[in-house]
Amino acid sequence: MNADKDKYDITIADPDRLIFSRGPGGVFQGIVNGKPYDELIVYRAFPFIYTTQFISIRDAKGEELCIVEDIAELDEESLKEIERELQFRYFLPRVTRVDSVKQKSDLWLWELQTNLGPTRLAMRNLHEHLQFPSGNRIILTDINGKRCEIADWKELDGHSRNQLTDVV
Repeated sequence: MNADKDKYDITIADPDRLIFSRGPGGVFQGIVNGKPYDELIVYRAFPFIYTTQFISIRDAKGEELCIVEDIAELDEESLKEIERELQFRYFLPRVTRVDSVKQKSDLWLWELQTNLGPTRLAMRNLHEHLQFPSGNRIILTDINGKRCEIADWKELDGHSRNQLTDVV
């Protein structure tokens, strides 16, 4: 790290100085400000409502190299690869239907249909396992860390909305 640079400084990247691609074994790699990296890691900055903006690019050790203000400004190949990498990192099945939400003893049991098939979630309490990042979006996380999202609970069918009456 440059001795003059504070480790808490934020560097906004010039999109013309970024190139992202895939290396051997599908590893996300690239060139950042003229320096090649065999492995790069991407993170969304908080709040997560910015899914394609303010993306942190880090080296294999986790040191932040820069922030991409908006990935839409990248060249076509780099855009494709960073979108793919974000999908890998933030894998999140989408709930298409809530079959049931029941409280049994000390657990909340969820029976859900997702874009990847049926799933079940178990939660000890709702306030620790439900996140409302923006609008009507809900992120569900069960006691084992399995996650899925309801993009907009108001857009779900009537049965699903009825199941959510006690929890949203």
